[in-house]
Amino acid sequence: MTETLTPVAPPALSSSTLDEIIAQIADDARRRRDAGGGKPVLALDLVRTHRIGAARVPVESGGGGYSKRELYELIIRLAHADPDVPHILRIHWGFTEERLRLRHGDKDRRLLEKIVEGTLFGGASSELSSAAVGTYTFDTTLSRDGDGYRLNGRKFYSTGSIYSDHLRITAADENGETVSVLIPADRAGVVHADDWDGIGQAETGSGTTILDNVRVEAEELYPFERIDDVRRPRSSQPQLILHAIAAGILRSVLDDAAALVHNRQRSYVFATSATPAEDPQLLEVIGRLSAAAFVAESTVLAAADAQDRAAQYAFVHGEADDTLEEIASLQAAQTKVGIEDIALKAAGDLFAVGGASATRASAHLDRHWRNLRTLFSHNPTPYKARIIGERVVTGNPLPRVGFF
Repeated sequence: MTETLTPVAPPALSSSTLDEIIAQIADDARRRRDAGGGKPVLALDLVRTHRIGAARVPVESGGGGYSKRELYELIIRLAHADPDVPHILRIHWGFTEERLRLRHGDKDRRLLEKIVEGTLFGGASSELSSAAVGTYTFDTTLSRDGDGYRLNGRKFYSTGSIYSDHLRITAADENGETVSVLIPADRAGVVHADDWDGIGQAETGSGTTILDNVRVEAEELYPFERIDDVRRPRSSQPQLILHAIAAGILRSVLDDAAALVHNRQRSYVFATSATPAEDPQLLEVIGRLSAAAFVAESTVLAAADAQDRAAQYAFVHGEADDTLEEIASLQAAQTKVGIEDIALKAAGDLFAVGGASATRASAHLDRHWRNLRTLFSHNPTPYKARIIGERVVTGNPLPRVGFF
């Protein structure tokens, strides 16, 4: 990797600077909620300024030098402040991992320099089509146009793209082969419809990206690594990021529940205590919420350790170790199956300590369940659980698709 970069590392996980950044993101999220909504522009400005997107880039190359565990600790903290923010960065961090593995190529080194400078990379792959999810069959096309190409199509679930500086787009070429291009997010013909209407993760920009005769230069084509290539890492990181966000949300559930009990003055005539903060039944609920948050976070970080081992091998050797990758993917899937029910229950149990006033729209407490439900709807849990069961009973390997 080039040694000419001026080291400008993101703040360390324990630094007061990062504490301040996260506090600003949380305050901004609170203000936007009270105002009826709005995009996390301030948060993304802070991410760029402090190069949080370069957390995994080695220190000697200008990055933060974070391990995978440290990255997930950061994601949990960011999600605690505003769960939209780490979701927006999910594709960027995956793009960064690929560049680290392929860093010996000139193009990848240049892209790493951009990441260290604060540039954010997004992407759009999924389409609302009749093709089975995960088949990598795309209606979006890339066709020849002189010495370059033209890109046409519509992408959905374009999480983070509207906030990104560059986009990686997958398409089918004139021979029906899957190709990948990397283009500026503001290029003529790229339209961010911003039409995401999901019940949660409201400001992640997860709606439609329209590609209307977008010019693509030959040098902007990028190799598409086939998912069935064992030299390519599996996709455990984007999966576990979703669960880390869920763990951060559970921190907020616990905070809000504790505040409700601590601040309540009114109780029921048939309560066990006249003071809610001293009511053992309410305190039991708080204890269970605390345990749920602990279990979710601990499980995510245990799975992060497996990813650390797999990522370190890929960094050193330039290709994946399939055994380490499968273990990391299995643990990410087990994390999803293991924490989903307790997380959703916790978000519902929050209302058990707040009384009817907690259900007022102005309290915004329903956002936790809606955000969790939206996150867990990625890659349905019944399928994940069945495949884990098959592996346990038969020893069958996990599917080699992008959802593991």
